[in-house]
Amino acid sequence: MAEGGLAYGTYRGLFPPEVAGPLAKALVLVLVGYGLYRNRHLKSLYLVLLGLFLNTLAIFANGGHMPVSLAALERAGIAEFASLLRTKGDAVHALLDENTRLPFLGDVIPLPPLRKVVSPGDLFILLGLAGVVVEGALKAAGLRLPLRQAALRTLVYLTLVLGLLALRS
Repeated sequence: MAEGGLAYGTYRGLFPPEVAGPLAKALVLVLVGYGLYRNRHLKSLYLVLLGLFLNTLAIFANGGHMPVSLAALERAGIAEFASLLRTKGDAVHALLDENTRLPFLGDVIPLPPLRKVVSPGDLFILLGLAGVVVEGALKAAGLRLPLRQAALRTLVYLTLVLGLLALRS
């Protein structure tokens, strides 16, 4: 919520993007990090932690902004978002260019059916959250190893579906 508020404030001209972007990301990292620490017994959250780490690398390597690929925006059907990024009207995203560090970790994966562009880190976060749901359901049911293998199959299936969505134009 804090990140969204800072992004909206930047869009309205209340905060400079070079201040709001890094501040928003630092707040999110602190809150999410605390949540991950408190729930470290859920093994699927380690995928979330990996995704968060990858996104953090991309963001801090690029001055507090997540790089977004113009080609991915076009493939996702949301190329109009590029004009907002060109004018630095977004506190947390920046258009990917030749100066971008670690560009492969930015928002480079188009999901046209969802009209979204995501990063590899976002995919790990999504898989980790799906795993937490499955892991929690198995734990609540008191079930053990055979269904854990079924949970792994579910995660592989979700990965396949996300991959197909990303490839679809």
